[in-house]
Amino acid sequence: MIQICICQVFLYIFVYNFAMQVDFKNNKIAEFRESQHMSQRRLAKEIGTSQANLSRWEKGIIEPSIIMCWCLADYFDVSIDVLCGRTEY
Repeated sequence: MIQICICQVFLYIFVYNFAMQVDFKNNKIAEFRESQHMSQRRLAKEIGTSQANLSRWEKGIIEPSIIMCWCLADYFDVSIDVLCGRTEY
Protein backbone atom coordinates (compact mmCIF):
# COMPACT_ATOMS: atom_id res chain seq x y z
CA MET A 1 0.00 0.00 0.00
CA ILE A 2 1.34 3.41 -0.96
CA GLN A 3 1.00 6.24 1.50
CA ILE A 4 1.60 9.77 0.28
CA CYS A 5 1.93 12.67 2.65
CA ILE A 6 0.05 15.85 1.72
CA CYS A 7 3.39 17.67 2.00
CA GLN A 8 4.80 15.44 -0.73
CA VAL A 9 1.87 16.30 -2.99
CA PHE A 10 2.33 20.04 -2.45
CA LEU A 11 6.08 19.73 -2.96
CA TYR A 12 5.51 17.87 -6.22
CA ILE A 13 3.05 20.53 -7.42
CA PHE A 14 5.43 23.32 -6.41
CA VAL A 15 8.43 21.75 -8.17
CA TYR A 16 6.39 20.77 -11.23
CA ASN A 17 4.93 24.27 -11.51
CA PHE A 18 8.36 25.90 -11.58
CA ALA A 19 10.00 23.16 -13.66
CA MET A 20 7.47 23.56 -16.47
CA GLN A 21 9.02 26.89 -17.51
CA VAL A 22 5.83 27.87 -19.28
CA ASP A 23 5.73 31.23 -21.00
CA PHE A 24 2.17 32.18 -20.14
CA LYS A 25 2.34 35.35 -22.24
CA ASN A 26 0.96 33.43 -25.24
CA ASN A 27 -1.96 31.90 -23.37
CA LYS A 28 -5.32 31.24 -24.99
CA ILE A 29 -7.61 32.13 -22.08
CA ALA A 30 -9.16 35.16 -23.79
CA GLU A 31 -9.57 33.25 -27.05
CA PHE A 32 -11.49 30.42 -25.36
CA ARG A 33 -13.54 32.83 -23.23
CA GLU A 34 -14.51 34.99 -26.21
CA SER A 35 -15.39 31.95 -28.33
CA GLN A 36 -18.10 31.21 -25.74
CA HIS A 37 -19.28 34.85 -25.73
CA MET A 38 -18.42 35.13 -22.05
CA SER A 39 -17.36 38.18 -20.06
CA GLN A 40 -14.30 38.17 -17.85
CA ARG A 41 -16.55 38.78 -14.86
CA ARG A 42 -18.70 35.73 -15.58
CA LEU A 43 -15.74 33.39 -16.16
CA ALA A 44 -14.01 34.68 -13.04
CA LYS A 45 -17.13 33.93 -11.00
CA GLU A 46 -17.45 30.46 -12.55
CA ILE A 47 -13.91 29.43 -11.60
CA GLY A 48 -13.71 31.27 -8.27
CA THR A 49 -11.33 34.15 -8.89
CA SER A 50 -11.55 37.89 -9.44
CA GLN A 51 -12.08 39.64 -12.75
CA ALA A 52 -8.84 41.55 -12.11
CA ASN A 53 -6.85 38.30 -11.81
CA LEU A 54 -8.42 36.91 -14.96
CA SER A 55 -7.57 40.09 -16.86
CA ARG A 56 -3.94 39.90 -15.71
CA TRP A 57 -3.73 36.23 -16.71
CA GLU A 58 -5.10 36.96 -20.17
CA LYS A 59 -2.58 39.77 -20.66
CA GLY A 60 0.30 37.62 -19.39
CA ILE A 61 1.05 40.07 -16.57
CA ILE A 62 0.81 37.35 -13.93
CA GLU A 63 0.48 33.57 -14.16
CA PRO A 64 -2.35 31.59 -12.60
CA SER A 65 -1.51 28.92 -10.05
CA ILE A 66 -1.41 25.35 -11.26
CA ILE A 67 -4.77 24.80 -9.53
CA MET A 68 -6.32 27.67 -11.51
CA CYS A 69 -4.73 26.29 -14.70
CA TRP A 70 -6.46 22.98 -14.01
CA CYS A 71 -9.76 24.77 -13.37
CA LEU A 72 -9.52 26.73 -16.62
CA ALA A 73 -8.42 23.71 -18.65
CA ASP A 74 -11.30 21.64 -17.23
CA TYR A 75 -13.76 24.47 -17.80
CA PHE A 76 -12.81 24.81 -21.48
CA ASP A 77 -12.22 21.06 -21.90
CA VAL A 78 -8.65 21.47 -23.16
CA SER A 79 -5.24 20.47 -21.87
CA ILE A 80 -3.07 22.88 -19.90
CA ASP A 81 -0.61 22.81 -22.81
CA VAL A 82 -3.31 24.08 -25.16
CA LEU A 83 -4.50 26.64 -22.61
CA CYS A 84 -1.04 28.18 -22.19
CA GLY A 85 -0.27 28.12 -25.91
CA ARG A 86 2.38 25.39 -25.92
CA THR A 87 0.45 23.20 -28.35
CA GLU A 88 -2.40 23.69 -30.79
CA TYR A 89 -5.99 22.75 -30.02
